[in-house]
Amino acid sequence: MKQKLLNLLFGLSAALVAATQASAGTLDDVKKKGFLQCGVSQGVAGFSLPDSQNNWTGMDVDFCRAVAAAIFKDSTKVKFTPLSAKERFAALQSGEIDILARLTTWTMSRDTSLGFKFAGVWYYGGQGFMVRKSLGVDSALKLDGATICVAPGTTTELNLTDYFNTHNIKYQGVGIEDSNAIRQAYDEGRCDVLTSDQSILYAERLQLKNPDDHVVLPEIISKEPVGPVVRQGDDAWFNVVKWTNFALLNAEENGITQANIDDMKNSANPEIRRLLGVANADGSSAGFGTGIGLDEDWVVNIVKGVGNYGEIFDRNVGSKSPLKIDRGINALWKDGGLQYAPPIR
Repeated sequence: MKQKLLNLLFGLSAALVAATQASAGTLDDVKKKGFLQCGVSQGVAGFSLPDSQNNWTGMDVDFCRAVAAAIFKDSTKVKFTPLSAKERFAALQSGEIDILARLTTWTMSRDTSLGFKFAGVWYYGGQGFMVRKSLGVDSALKLDGATICVAPGTTTELNLTDYFNTHNIKYQGVGIEDSNAIRQAYDEGRCDVLTSDQSILYAERLQLKNPDDHVVLPEIISKEPVGPVVRQGDDAWFNVVKWTNFALLNAEENGITQANIDDMKNSANPEIRRLLGVANADGSSAGFGTGIGLDEDWVVNIVKGVGNYGEIFDRNVGSKSPLKIDRGINALWKDGGLQYAPPIR
């Protein structure tokens, strides 16, 4: 009973903090300070990773740059705050960051009692396992008695417990918060198994001392729809973030790329003209940017800054990246995937 009361009080206080922070108007605050503050991971190749000069790259990074481009016409007007899994929600609730783009799974509790809103699914993932080939294991069902490195306080940890309990398999968890420390612990042999989203495992594998000595097992044990997160109570800001996501998908669907964006502004296709905010023949607006507090050419600025969703995927985790992850269910709906955006009209 005591724990339930504490959980309820935490949920109510979190929602109150979120509403208070959001009430000021995040879009106006971002415009006033002149940059977007984005919460990302502490370093996951393909999603958010800094180089030696602290230049960040990755899918999550590019999403933040897209929002910055929509607001400022400049995709560089964003600052990144690296966060552990434990730190991420407090940073968003307190207003330390404007957006959380940190491979965070969309769940009911996070979308309700924690006072957050998920602005769509940026990447459809699923949890898996990586082991040393020398372990001689070809299935997660053969991991009985294994020690497993996992980030505590995450859906990853909960999924791990559920999966092993369901299959009556015993394991010993090694909880480590920092993503780099988890990888190092696994690489040093402090655990037999590393569990995370499968896409992350492929990224982590590249950073091990001997990548070829490790293999990602075939099982995917969960649904992990991850996406950008904002605080509840500020629908105007939620709309900017949400429709930035949808704009990137609609741009890809309409064949609008970073290379052809200027030519596409001359298209006679009304759907493309609406998307790019090109004026009608009578001079009236064809765009919808002003409806969310942005300029009519907000999508033009996004695509010029970072490309469309497919371009972002390919260069960070797909065919043009070291990870070579297949689009799979992250392909557009018309190509057999799950990525589907409402129309801009």
